[in-house]
Amino acid sequence: MSVPDPSDDPLSRERAHLTHSRAALRSMREDVESLDIRDVTANWVNAEVLTRQIGDRVKALADLSHTPLFFGRLDYLHSPGADQAEGAGGERFYIGRRHVHDADGDPMVIDWRAPVSQPFYRASKKNPLDIALRRRFGYTGGDLTAYEDEHLSDPAEAAATSKLLQQEIERPRVGPMRDIVATIQPEQDEIVRSGLGGSVCVQGGPGTGKTAVGLHRVAYLLYAHRDRLARTGTLVIGPNASFLHYIEQVLPALGELEVKQATVDDLVAHVEVRGRDEAATAVVKGDARMAEVLRRAVRSHVTMPVEPVVVVRGSRRWRVPAYELEVIVRELLDRDIRYGAAREALPQRIAHAVLVQMERSGEAPDDRVQDAVARNPAVKAAVKSLWPPVEPAKLVLRLLSDADFLATHAEGVLTEDEQKTILWSRPVRSVKSAKWAAADAVLIDEATDLVQRTHSLGHVVLDEAQDLSPMQYRAVGRRCTTGSATVLGDLAQGTTPWATRSWEEALTHLGKGDAVVEELTAGFRVPTDVITYASRLLPHIAPGLTPVASVRENPGFFEVRPATADTSDASDTEVVAACEELLRNEGSVGLIAADARVPLLAEALAAAGLPYLGPGEETTLTTRLTLVPASLAKGLEYDYVVLDEPRAVVDGEPDERTGLRRLYVSLTRAVSGLIVTHAAPLPPQLAEGAGTL
Repeated sequence: MSVPDPSDDPLSRERAHLTHSRAALRSMREDVESLDIRDVTANWVNAEVLTRQIGDRVKALADLSHTPLFFGRLDYLHSPGADQAEGAGGERFYIGRRHVHDADGDPMVIDWRAPVSQPFYRASKKNPLDIALRRRFGYTGGDLTAYEDEHLSDPAEAAATSKLLQQEIERPRVGPMRDIVATIQPEQDEIVRSGLGGSVCVQGGPGTGKTAVGLHRVAYLLYAHRDRLARTGTLVIGPNASFLHYIEQVLPALGELEVKQATVDDLVAHVEVRGRDEAATAVVKGDARMAEVLRRAVRSHVTMPVEPVVVVRGSRRWRVPAYELEVIVRELLDRDIRYGAAREALPQRIAHAVLVQMERSGEAPDDRVQDAVARNPAVKAAVKSLWPPVEPAKLVLRLLSDADFLATHAEGVLTEDEQKTILWSRPVRSVKSAKWAAADAVLIDEATDLVQRTHSLGHVVLDEAQDLSPMQYRAVGRRCTTGSATVLGDLAQGTTPWATRSWEEALTHLGKGDAVVEELTAGFRVPTDVITYASRLLPHIAPGLTPVASVRENPGFFEVRPATADTSDASDTEVVAACEELLRNEGSVGLIAADARVPLLAEALAAAGLPYLGPGEETTLTTRLTLVPASLAKGLEYDYVVLDEPRAVVDGEPDERTGLRRLYVSLTRAVSGLIVTHAAPLPPQLAEGAGTL
């Protein structure tokens, strides 16, 4: 009896390739670790820079044991064109998270961002892109356990739904957000690979993958434009620290370690925020008209000269008359450059006027003389008088505490009632003693930019953008004036009083009015029954938006459970029981509740002996339950969700529309199942066939 040759087993051959690829990656890492830089560094500064770069390269070459090194294979009918340089010599390519080559430099795994990898995401039976076979791999942990082939030249096979793709999409989530390189869909890939020169806005409902698309676009741009973005920098902006913690491992898993993350509040942290505005106050402070009020207030510090400037040099006296000084000042104002830049230019302009007189008198002054004149005490005194320095925080403090000063610069811009709304009720002594609110910090950032230009990055990703005020958009836009942006959001999930009404309006405030707006409507995360139920709210919160259509084969688990008794204790007992039930399944569980209900539920969970985490804390195999205030649920996802008291979620917001949007967010955090528990009646908008308001 003959023994089967293991080499005839396709799965064994693929496992062998995985083993050899891991060994090659290990060798690449060891080669970098063994580099001797002593003979190539001229000084300690170069040595420090090179050492850091080598350290980053070593980290990027880490082999994550539980992360598949490659997830797909492409067999081309013909060799790719010479313009697709990476791996262009062969016809079979393994697609993975990073490039891996053997000792001879031949590719063993191709980076998913390389041009030759693109057909893995785009090829179809209608347009096979010269692909004979697309193979997907299934993994358990880091072990290759299955494969699935699509023969794109065979219409019957090419039309079949990929089981491995569905399994990967529906795989339980424990821990932070993971990358989606193995499951990127054609419409997502088109956005991911869009060029650096243009900005993109992605409108996407729950579960459409917009956040992942934005992060993978950053990874792609860093691959395609690494040198440029290394100089100019990239930034991911999220709504809060919990969200940023949740997504922070995606880019490192793709080998990108240098991308910074921040919230809008981090960007404008010029003062300590210790106060909180009423909604009406925050709306006015966040209105784009405040930019004009601030511009007027800054420029109001400039005064016209009434006296000449007399510069004494040796035995000579040079006189610049007041009318000539006024011409210089007005020219600088007309140029509308930054206040600080104009202030720096003013002494040089005055000095130039003196040098013109010197030349007319027969002298031959040079640049050193002009610089000396610009530093002359008389010139310095004139500049201080005509164009005094402006401290942005002090300026905003005066606007918010001095009714006359505000009225002067808000005339014709803000109504009297709006001015009264933003004025502080009590005088404030100093910048440090003021109880600044978050919207005040944004005003200070605007004033700071009026004085001194804000540094611009090469690319900025702005997630959950629908919640920003116009002034916050301006703050973000200042960080990418010379770069591009990826704007991600869902108009139906806007839960601030100043939430975005349209992307066109938002992009105008951002300074990216020419951005392309793309809409993702295919839902990969939220089960069909859950998204169908949540979509009942859309006519009330975002009329005209296309509902998300779930492409999940698994309809998911969904149930609405009224409390057996109309008491708070009975409701809490139902919630705890639902959590215990869902924890018997594999994966993470989120308990989402109105903020006011969180302390009560925390006590109920503790009394039941159920350990839980707060939002942003990483789930583990032993602690998989997270207690989430509804105000922090946006952007997070859990395999299973228990939603407590929908009516309380709605009532916790200042108005019903915002409350219904908060409820929509809370309903759509589940990946595999949702239980809604309630003692109070459900909002009528959730009733079957409920009409619009």
